[in-house]
Amino acid sequence: MTDQFEKHEIKRVKLGAVDLDCTLRGKYVSLEKFTNSASIGFCDVLYGWDIADALYDNAKYTGWHTGFPDGKCTVDRDTFRVIPWEPGTAFFLLDYEAEVSPRAVLKRVLERCPFTPYMAAEFEFFLFKETPESLRAKSYRNLTPLTPGMFGYSVLRASQNSAVMIDLLDQLAGFNIPLEGLHTETGPGVYEAAITVEKALEAADRAALFKTAVKEILAKHGIVPTFMAKVSPDLPGSSGHLHQSLWRDGVNLFSAGIEGEMGSYIAGLVEFLPELMALFCPTVNSYKRTVPGAWAPINATWGIDNRTTAVRALPSTGKSSRVELRLTGADINPYLAMAAALAAGVEGIQRGLKPWPPVVDGYNSGAKPLPRSLAEATRALNASELARDWLGDAFIDHYVATREWEVRQFEKAVTDWELARYLESI
Repeated sequence: MTDQFEKHEIKRVKLGAVDLDCTLRGKYVSLEKFTNSASIGFCDVLYGWDIADALYDNAKYTGWHTGFPDGKCTVDRDTFRVIPWEPGTAFFLLDYEAEVSPRAVLKRVLERCPFTPYMAAEFEFFLFKETPESLRAKSYRNLTPLTPGMFGYSVLRASQNSAVMIDLLDQLAGFNIPLEGLHTETGPGVYEAAITVEKALEAADRAALFKTAVKEILAKHGIVPTFMAKVSPDLPGSSGHLHQSLWRDGVNLFSAGIEGEMGSYIAGLVEFLPELMALFCPTVNSYKRTVPGAWAPINATWGIDNRTTAVRALPSTGKSSRVELRLTGADINPYLAMAAALAAGVEGIQRGLKPWPPVVDGYNSGAKPLPRSLAEATRALNASELARDWLGDAFIDHYVATREWEVRQFEKAVTDWELARYLESI
């Protein structure tokens, strides 16, 4: 590590850990502190407050009753990166030694998984010519998109912003988050990025860091991205699809097609989607995306190269044979979504489940409907034997409490829609 620090002229280190809502929380430390510390103390409020730093009033893991002590963290030195947009700064992810840590949850699932999973996330996100200050001044309304109009796969729009896009591609590659593709999507200022496939833990690291990295890089261009699942009722939502395959001895097991492990993996995913949905769709806003005709699934379905289903099978005889989970939105915590997907798929293989015939129209299939709200999904997760078996009671109890808190915050909010509809007329 000393050689790497000297090579890159490292002057400081930034450390980070991802909370339950996939917010990267961290701090700078001096080279001396980093070099001389076997472990790093980090206040366990990291898992005791929500995305807006409001303390949970229903969590047992930490709170006023524990005094918010420092939790023990170890630096995962394999996650070493140099931050290209912060010269002289190294970055490492922390392994927070707690059962509720999202990265720890995924690592536990991987330890139990008898295969080598490869995964990749692809995110859609809106870009606005705004700043943190202008967002608040406008009350998050009437924002200016990077480009106007509906221009999916537009070479013109991408070229008009080529300086921004090329900088984004280069900086991400320098931060060890290489992209396979980047293009405009349907909607004003909407882009989609496909992160290069890797083993599951590194894939989750890349996906989690991608969100923060994009925000930091684009801030220098006066642009604010959002990974909300649904920004506007009049526009498509933002997906966070997860591609996945299982390998053994250098062979992609999914290359054998639907008749083999691939089919059982799909059957497991479809079977357990409803009870795991709170991990795949973790916010109140997630459920504004999973509506008919919005390029997002509403039922527990699968199909072959079918974009109306929750699970899209892409069978082939080569290494690219894979399963795409299309239920997930851009607002996922990649560690938790990948852990849940693997648990469901591997359980399907271990139980010898077989998929029913693929559907053609996922919106009119008659298949089991998915939960329609975070409250409904959270109740299903709380009762899920599979989730508790694979992810652990301590994590599920804590995560359920945080989602119940999230629902309560929404239930007491007075929205612009309510004011416009009722204030004068009722």
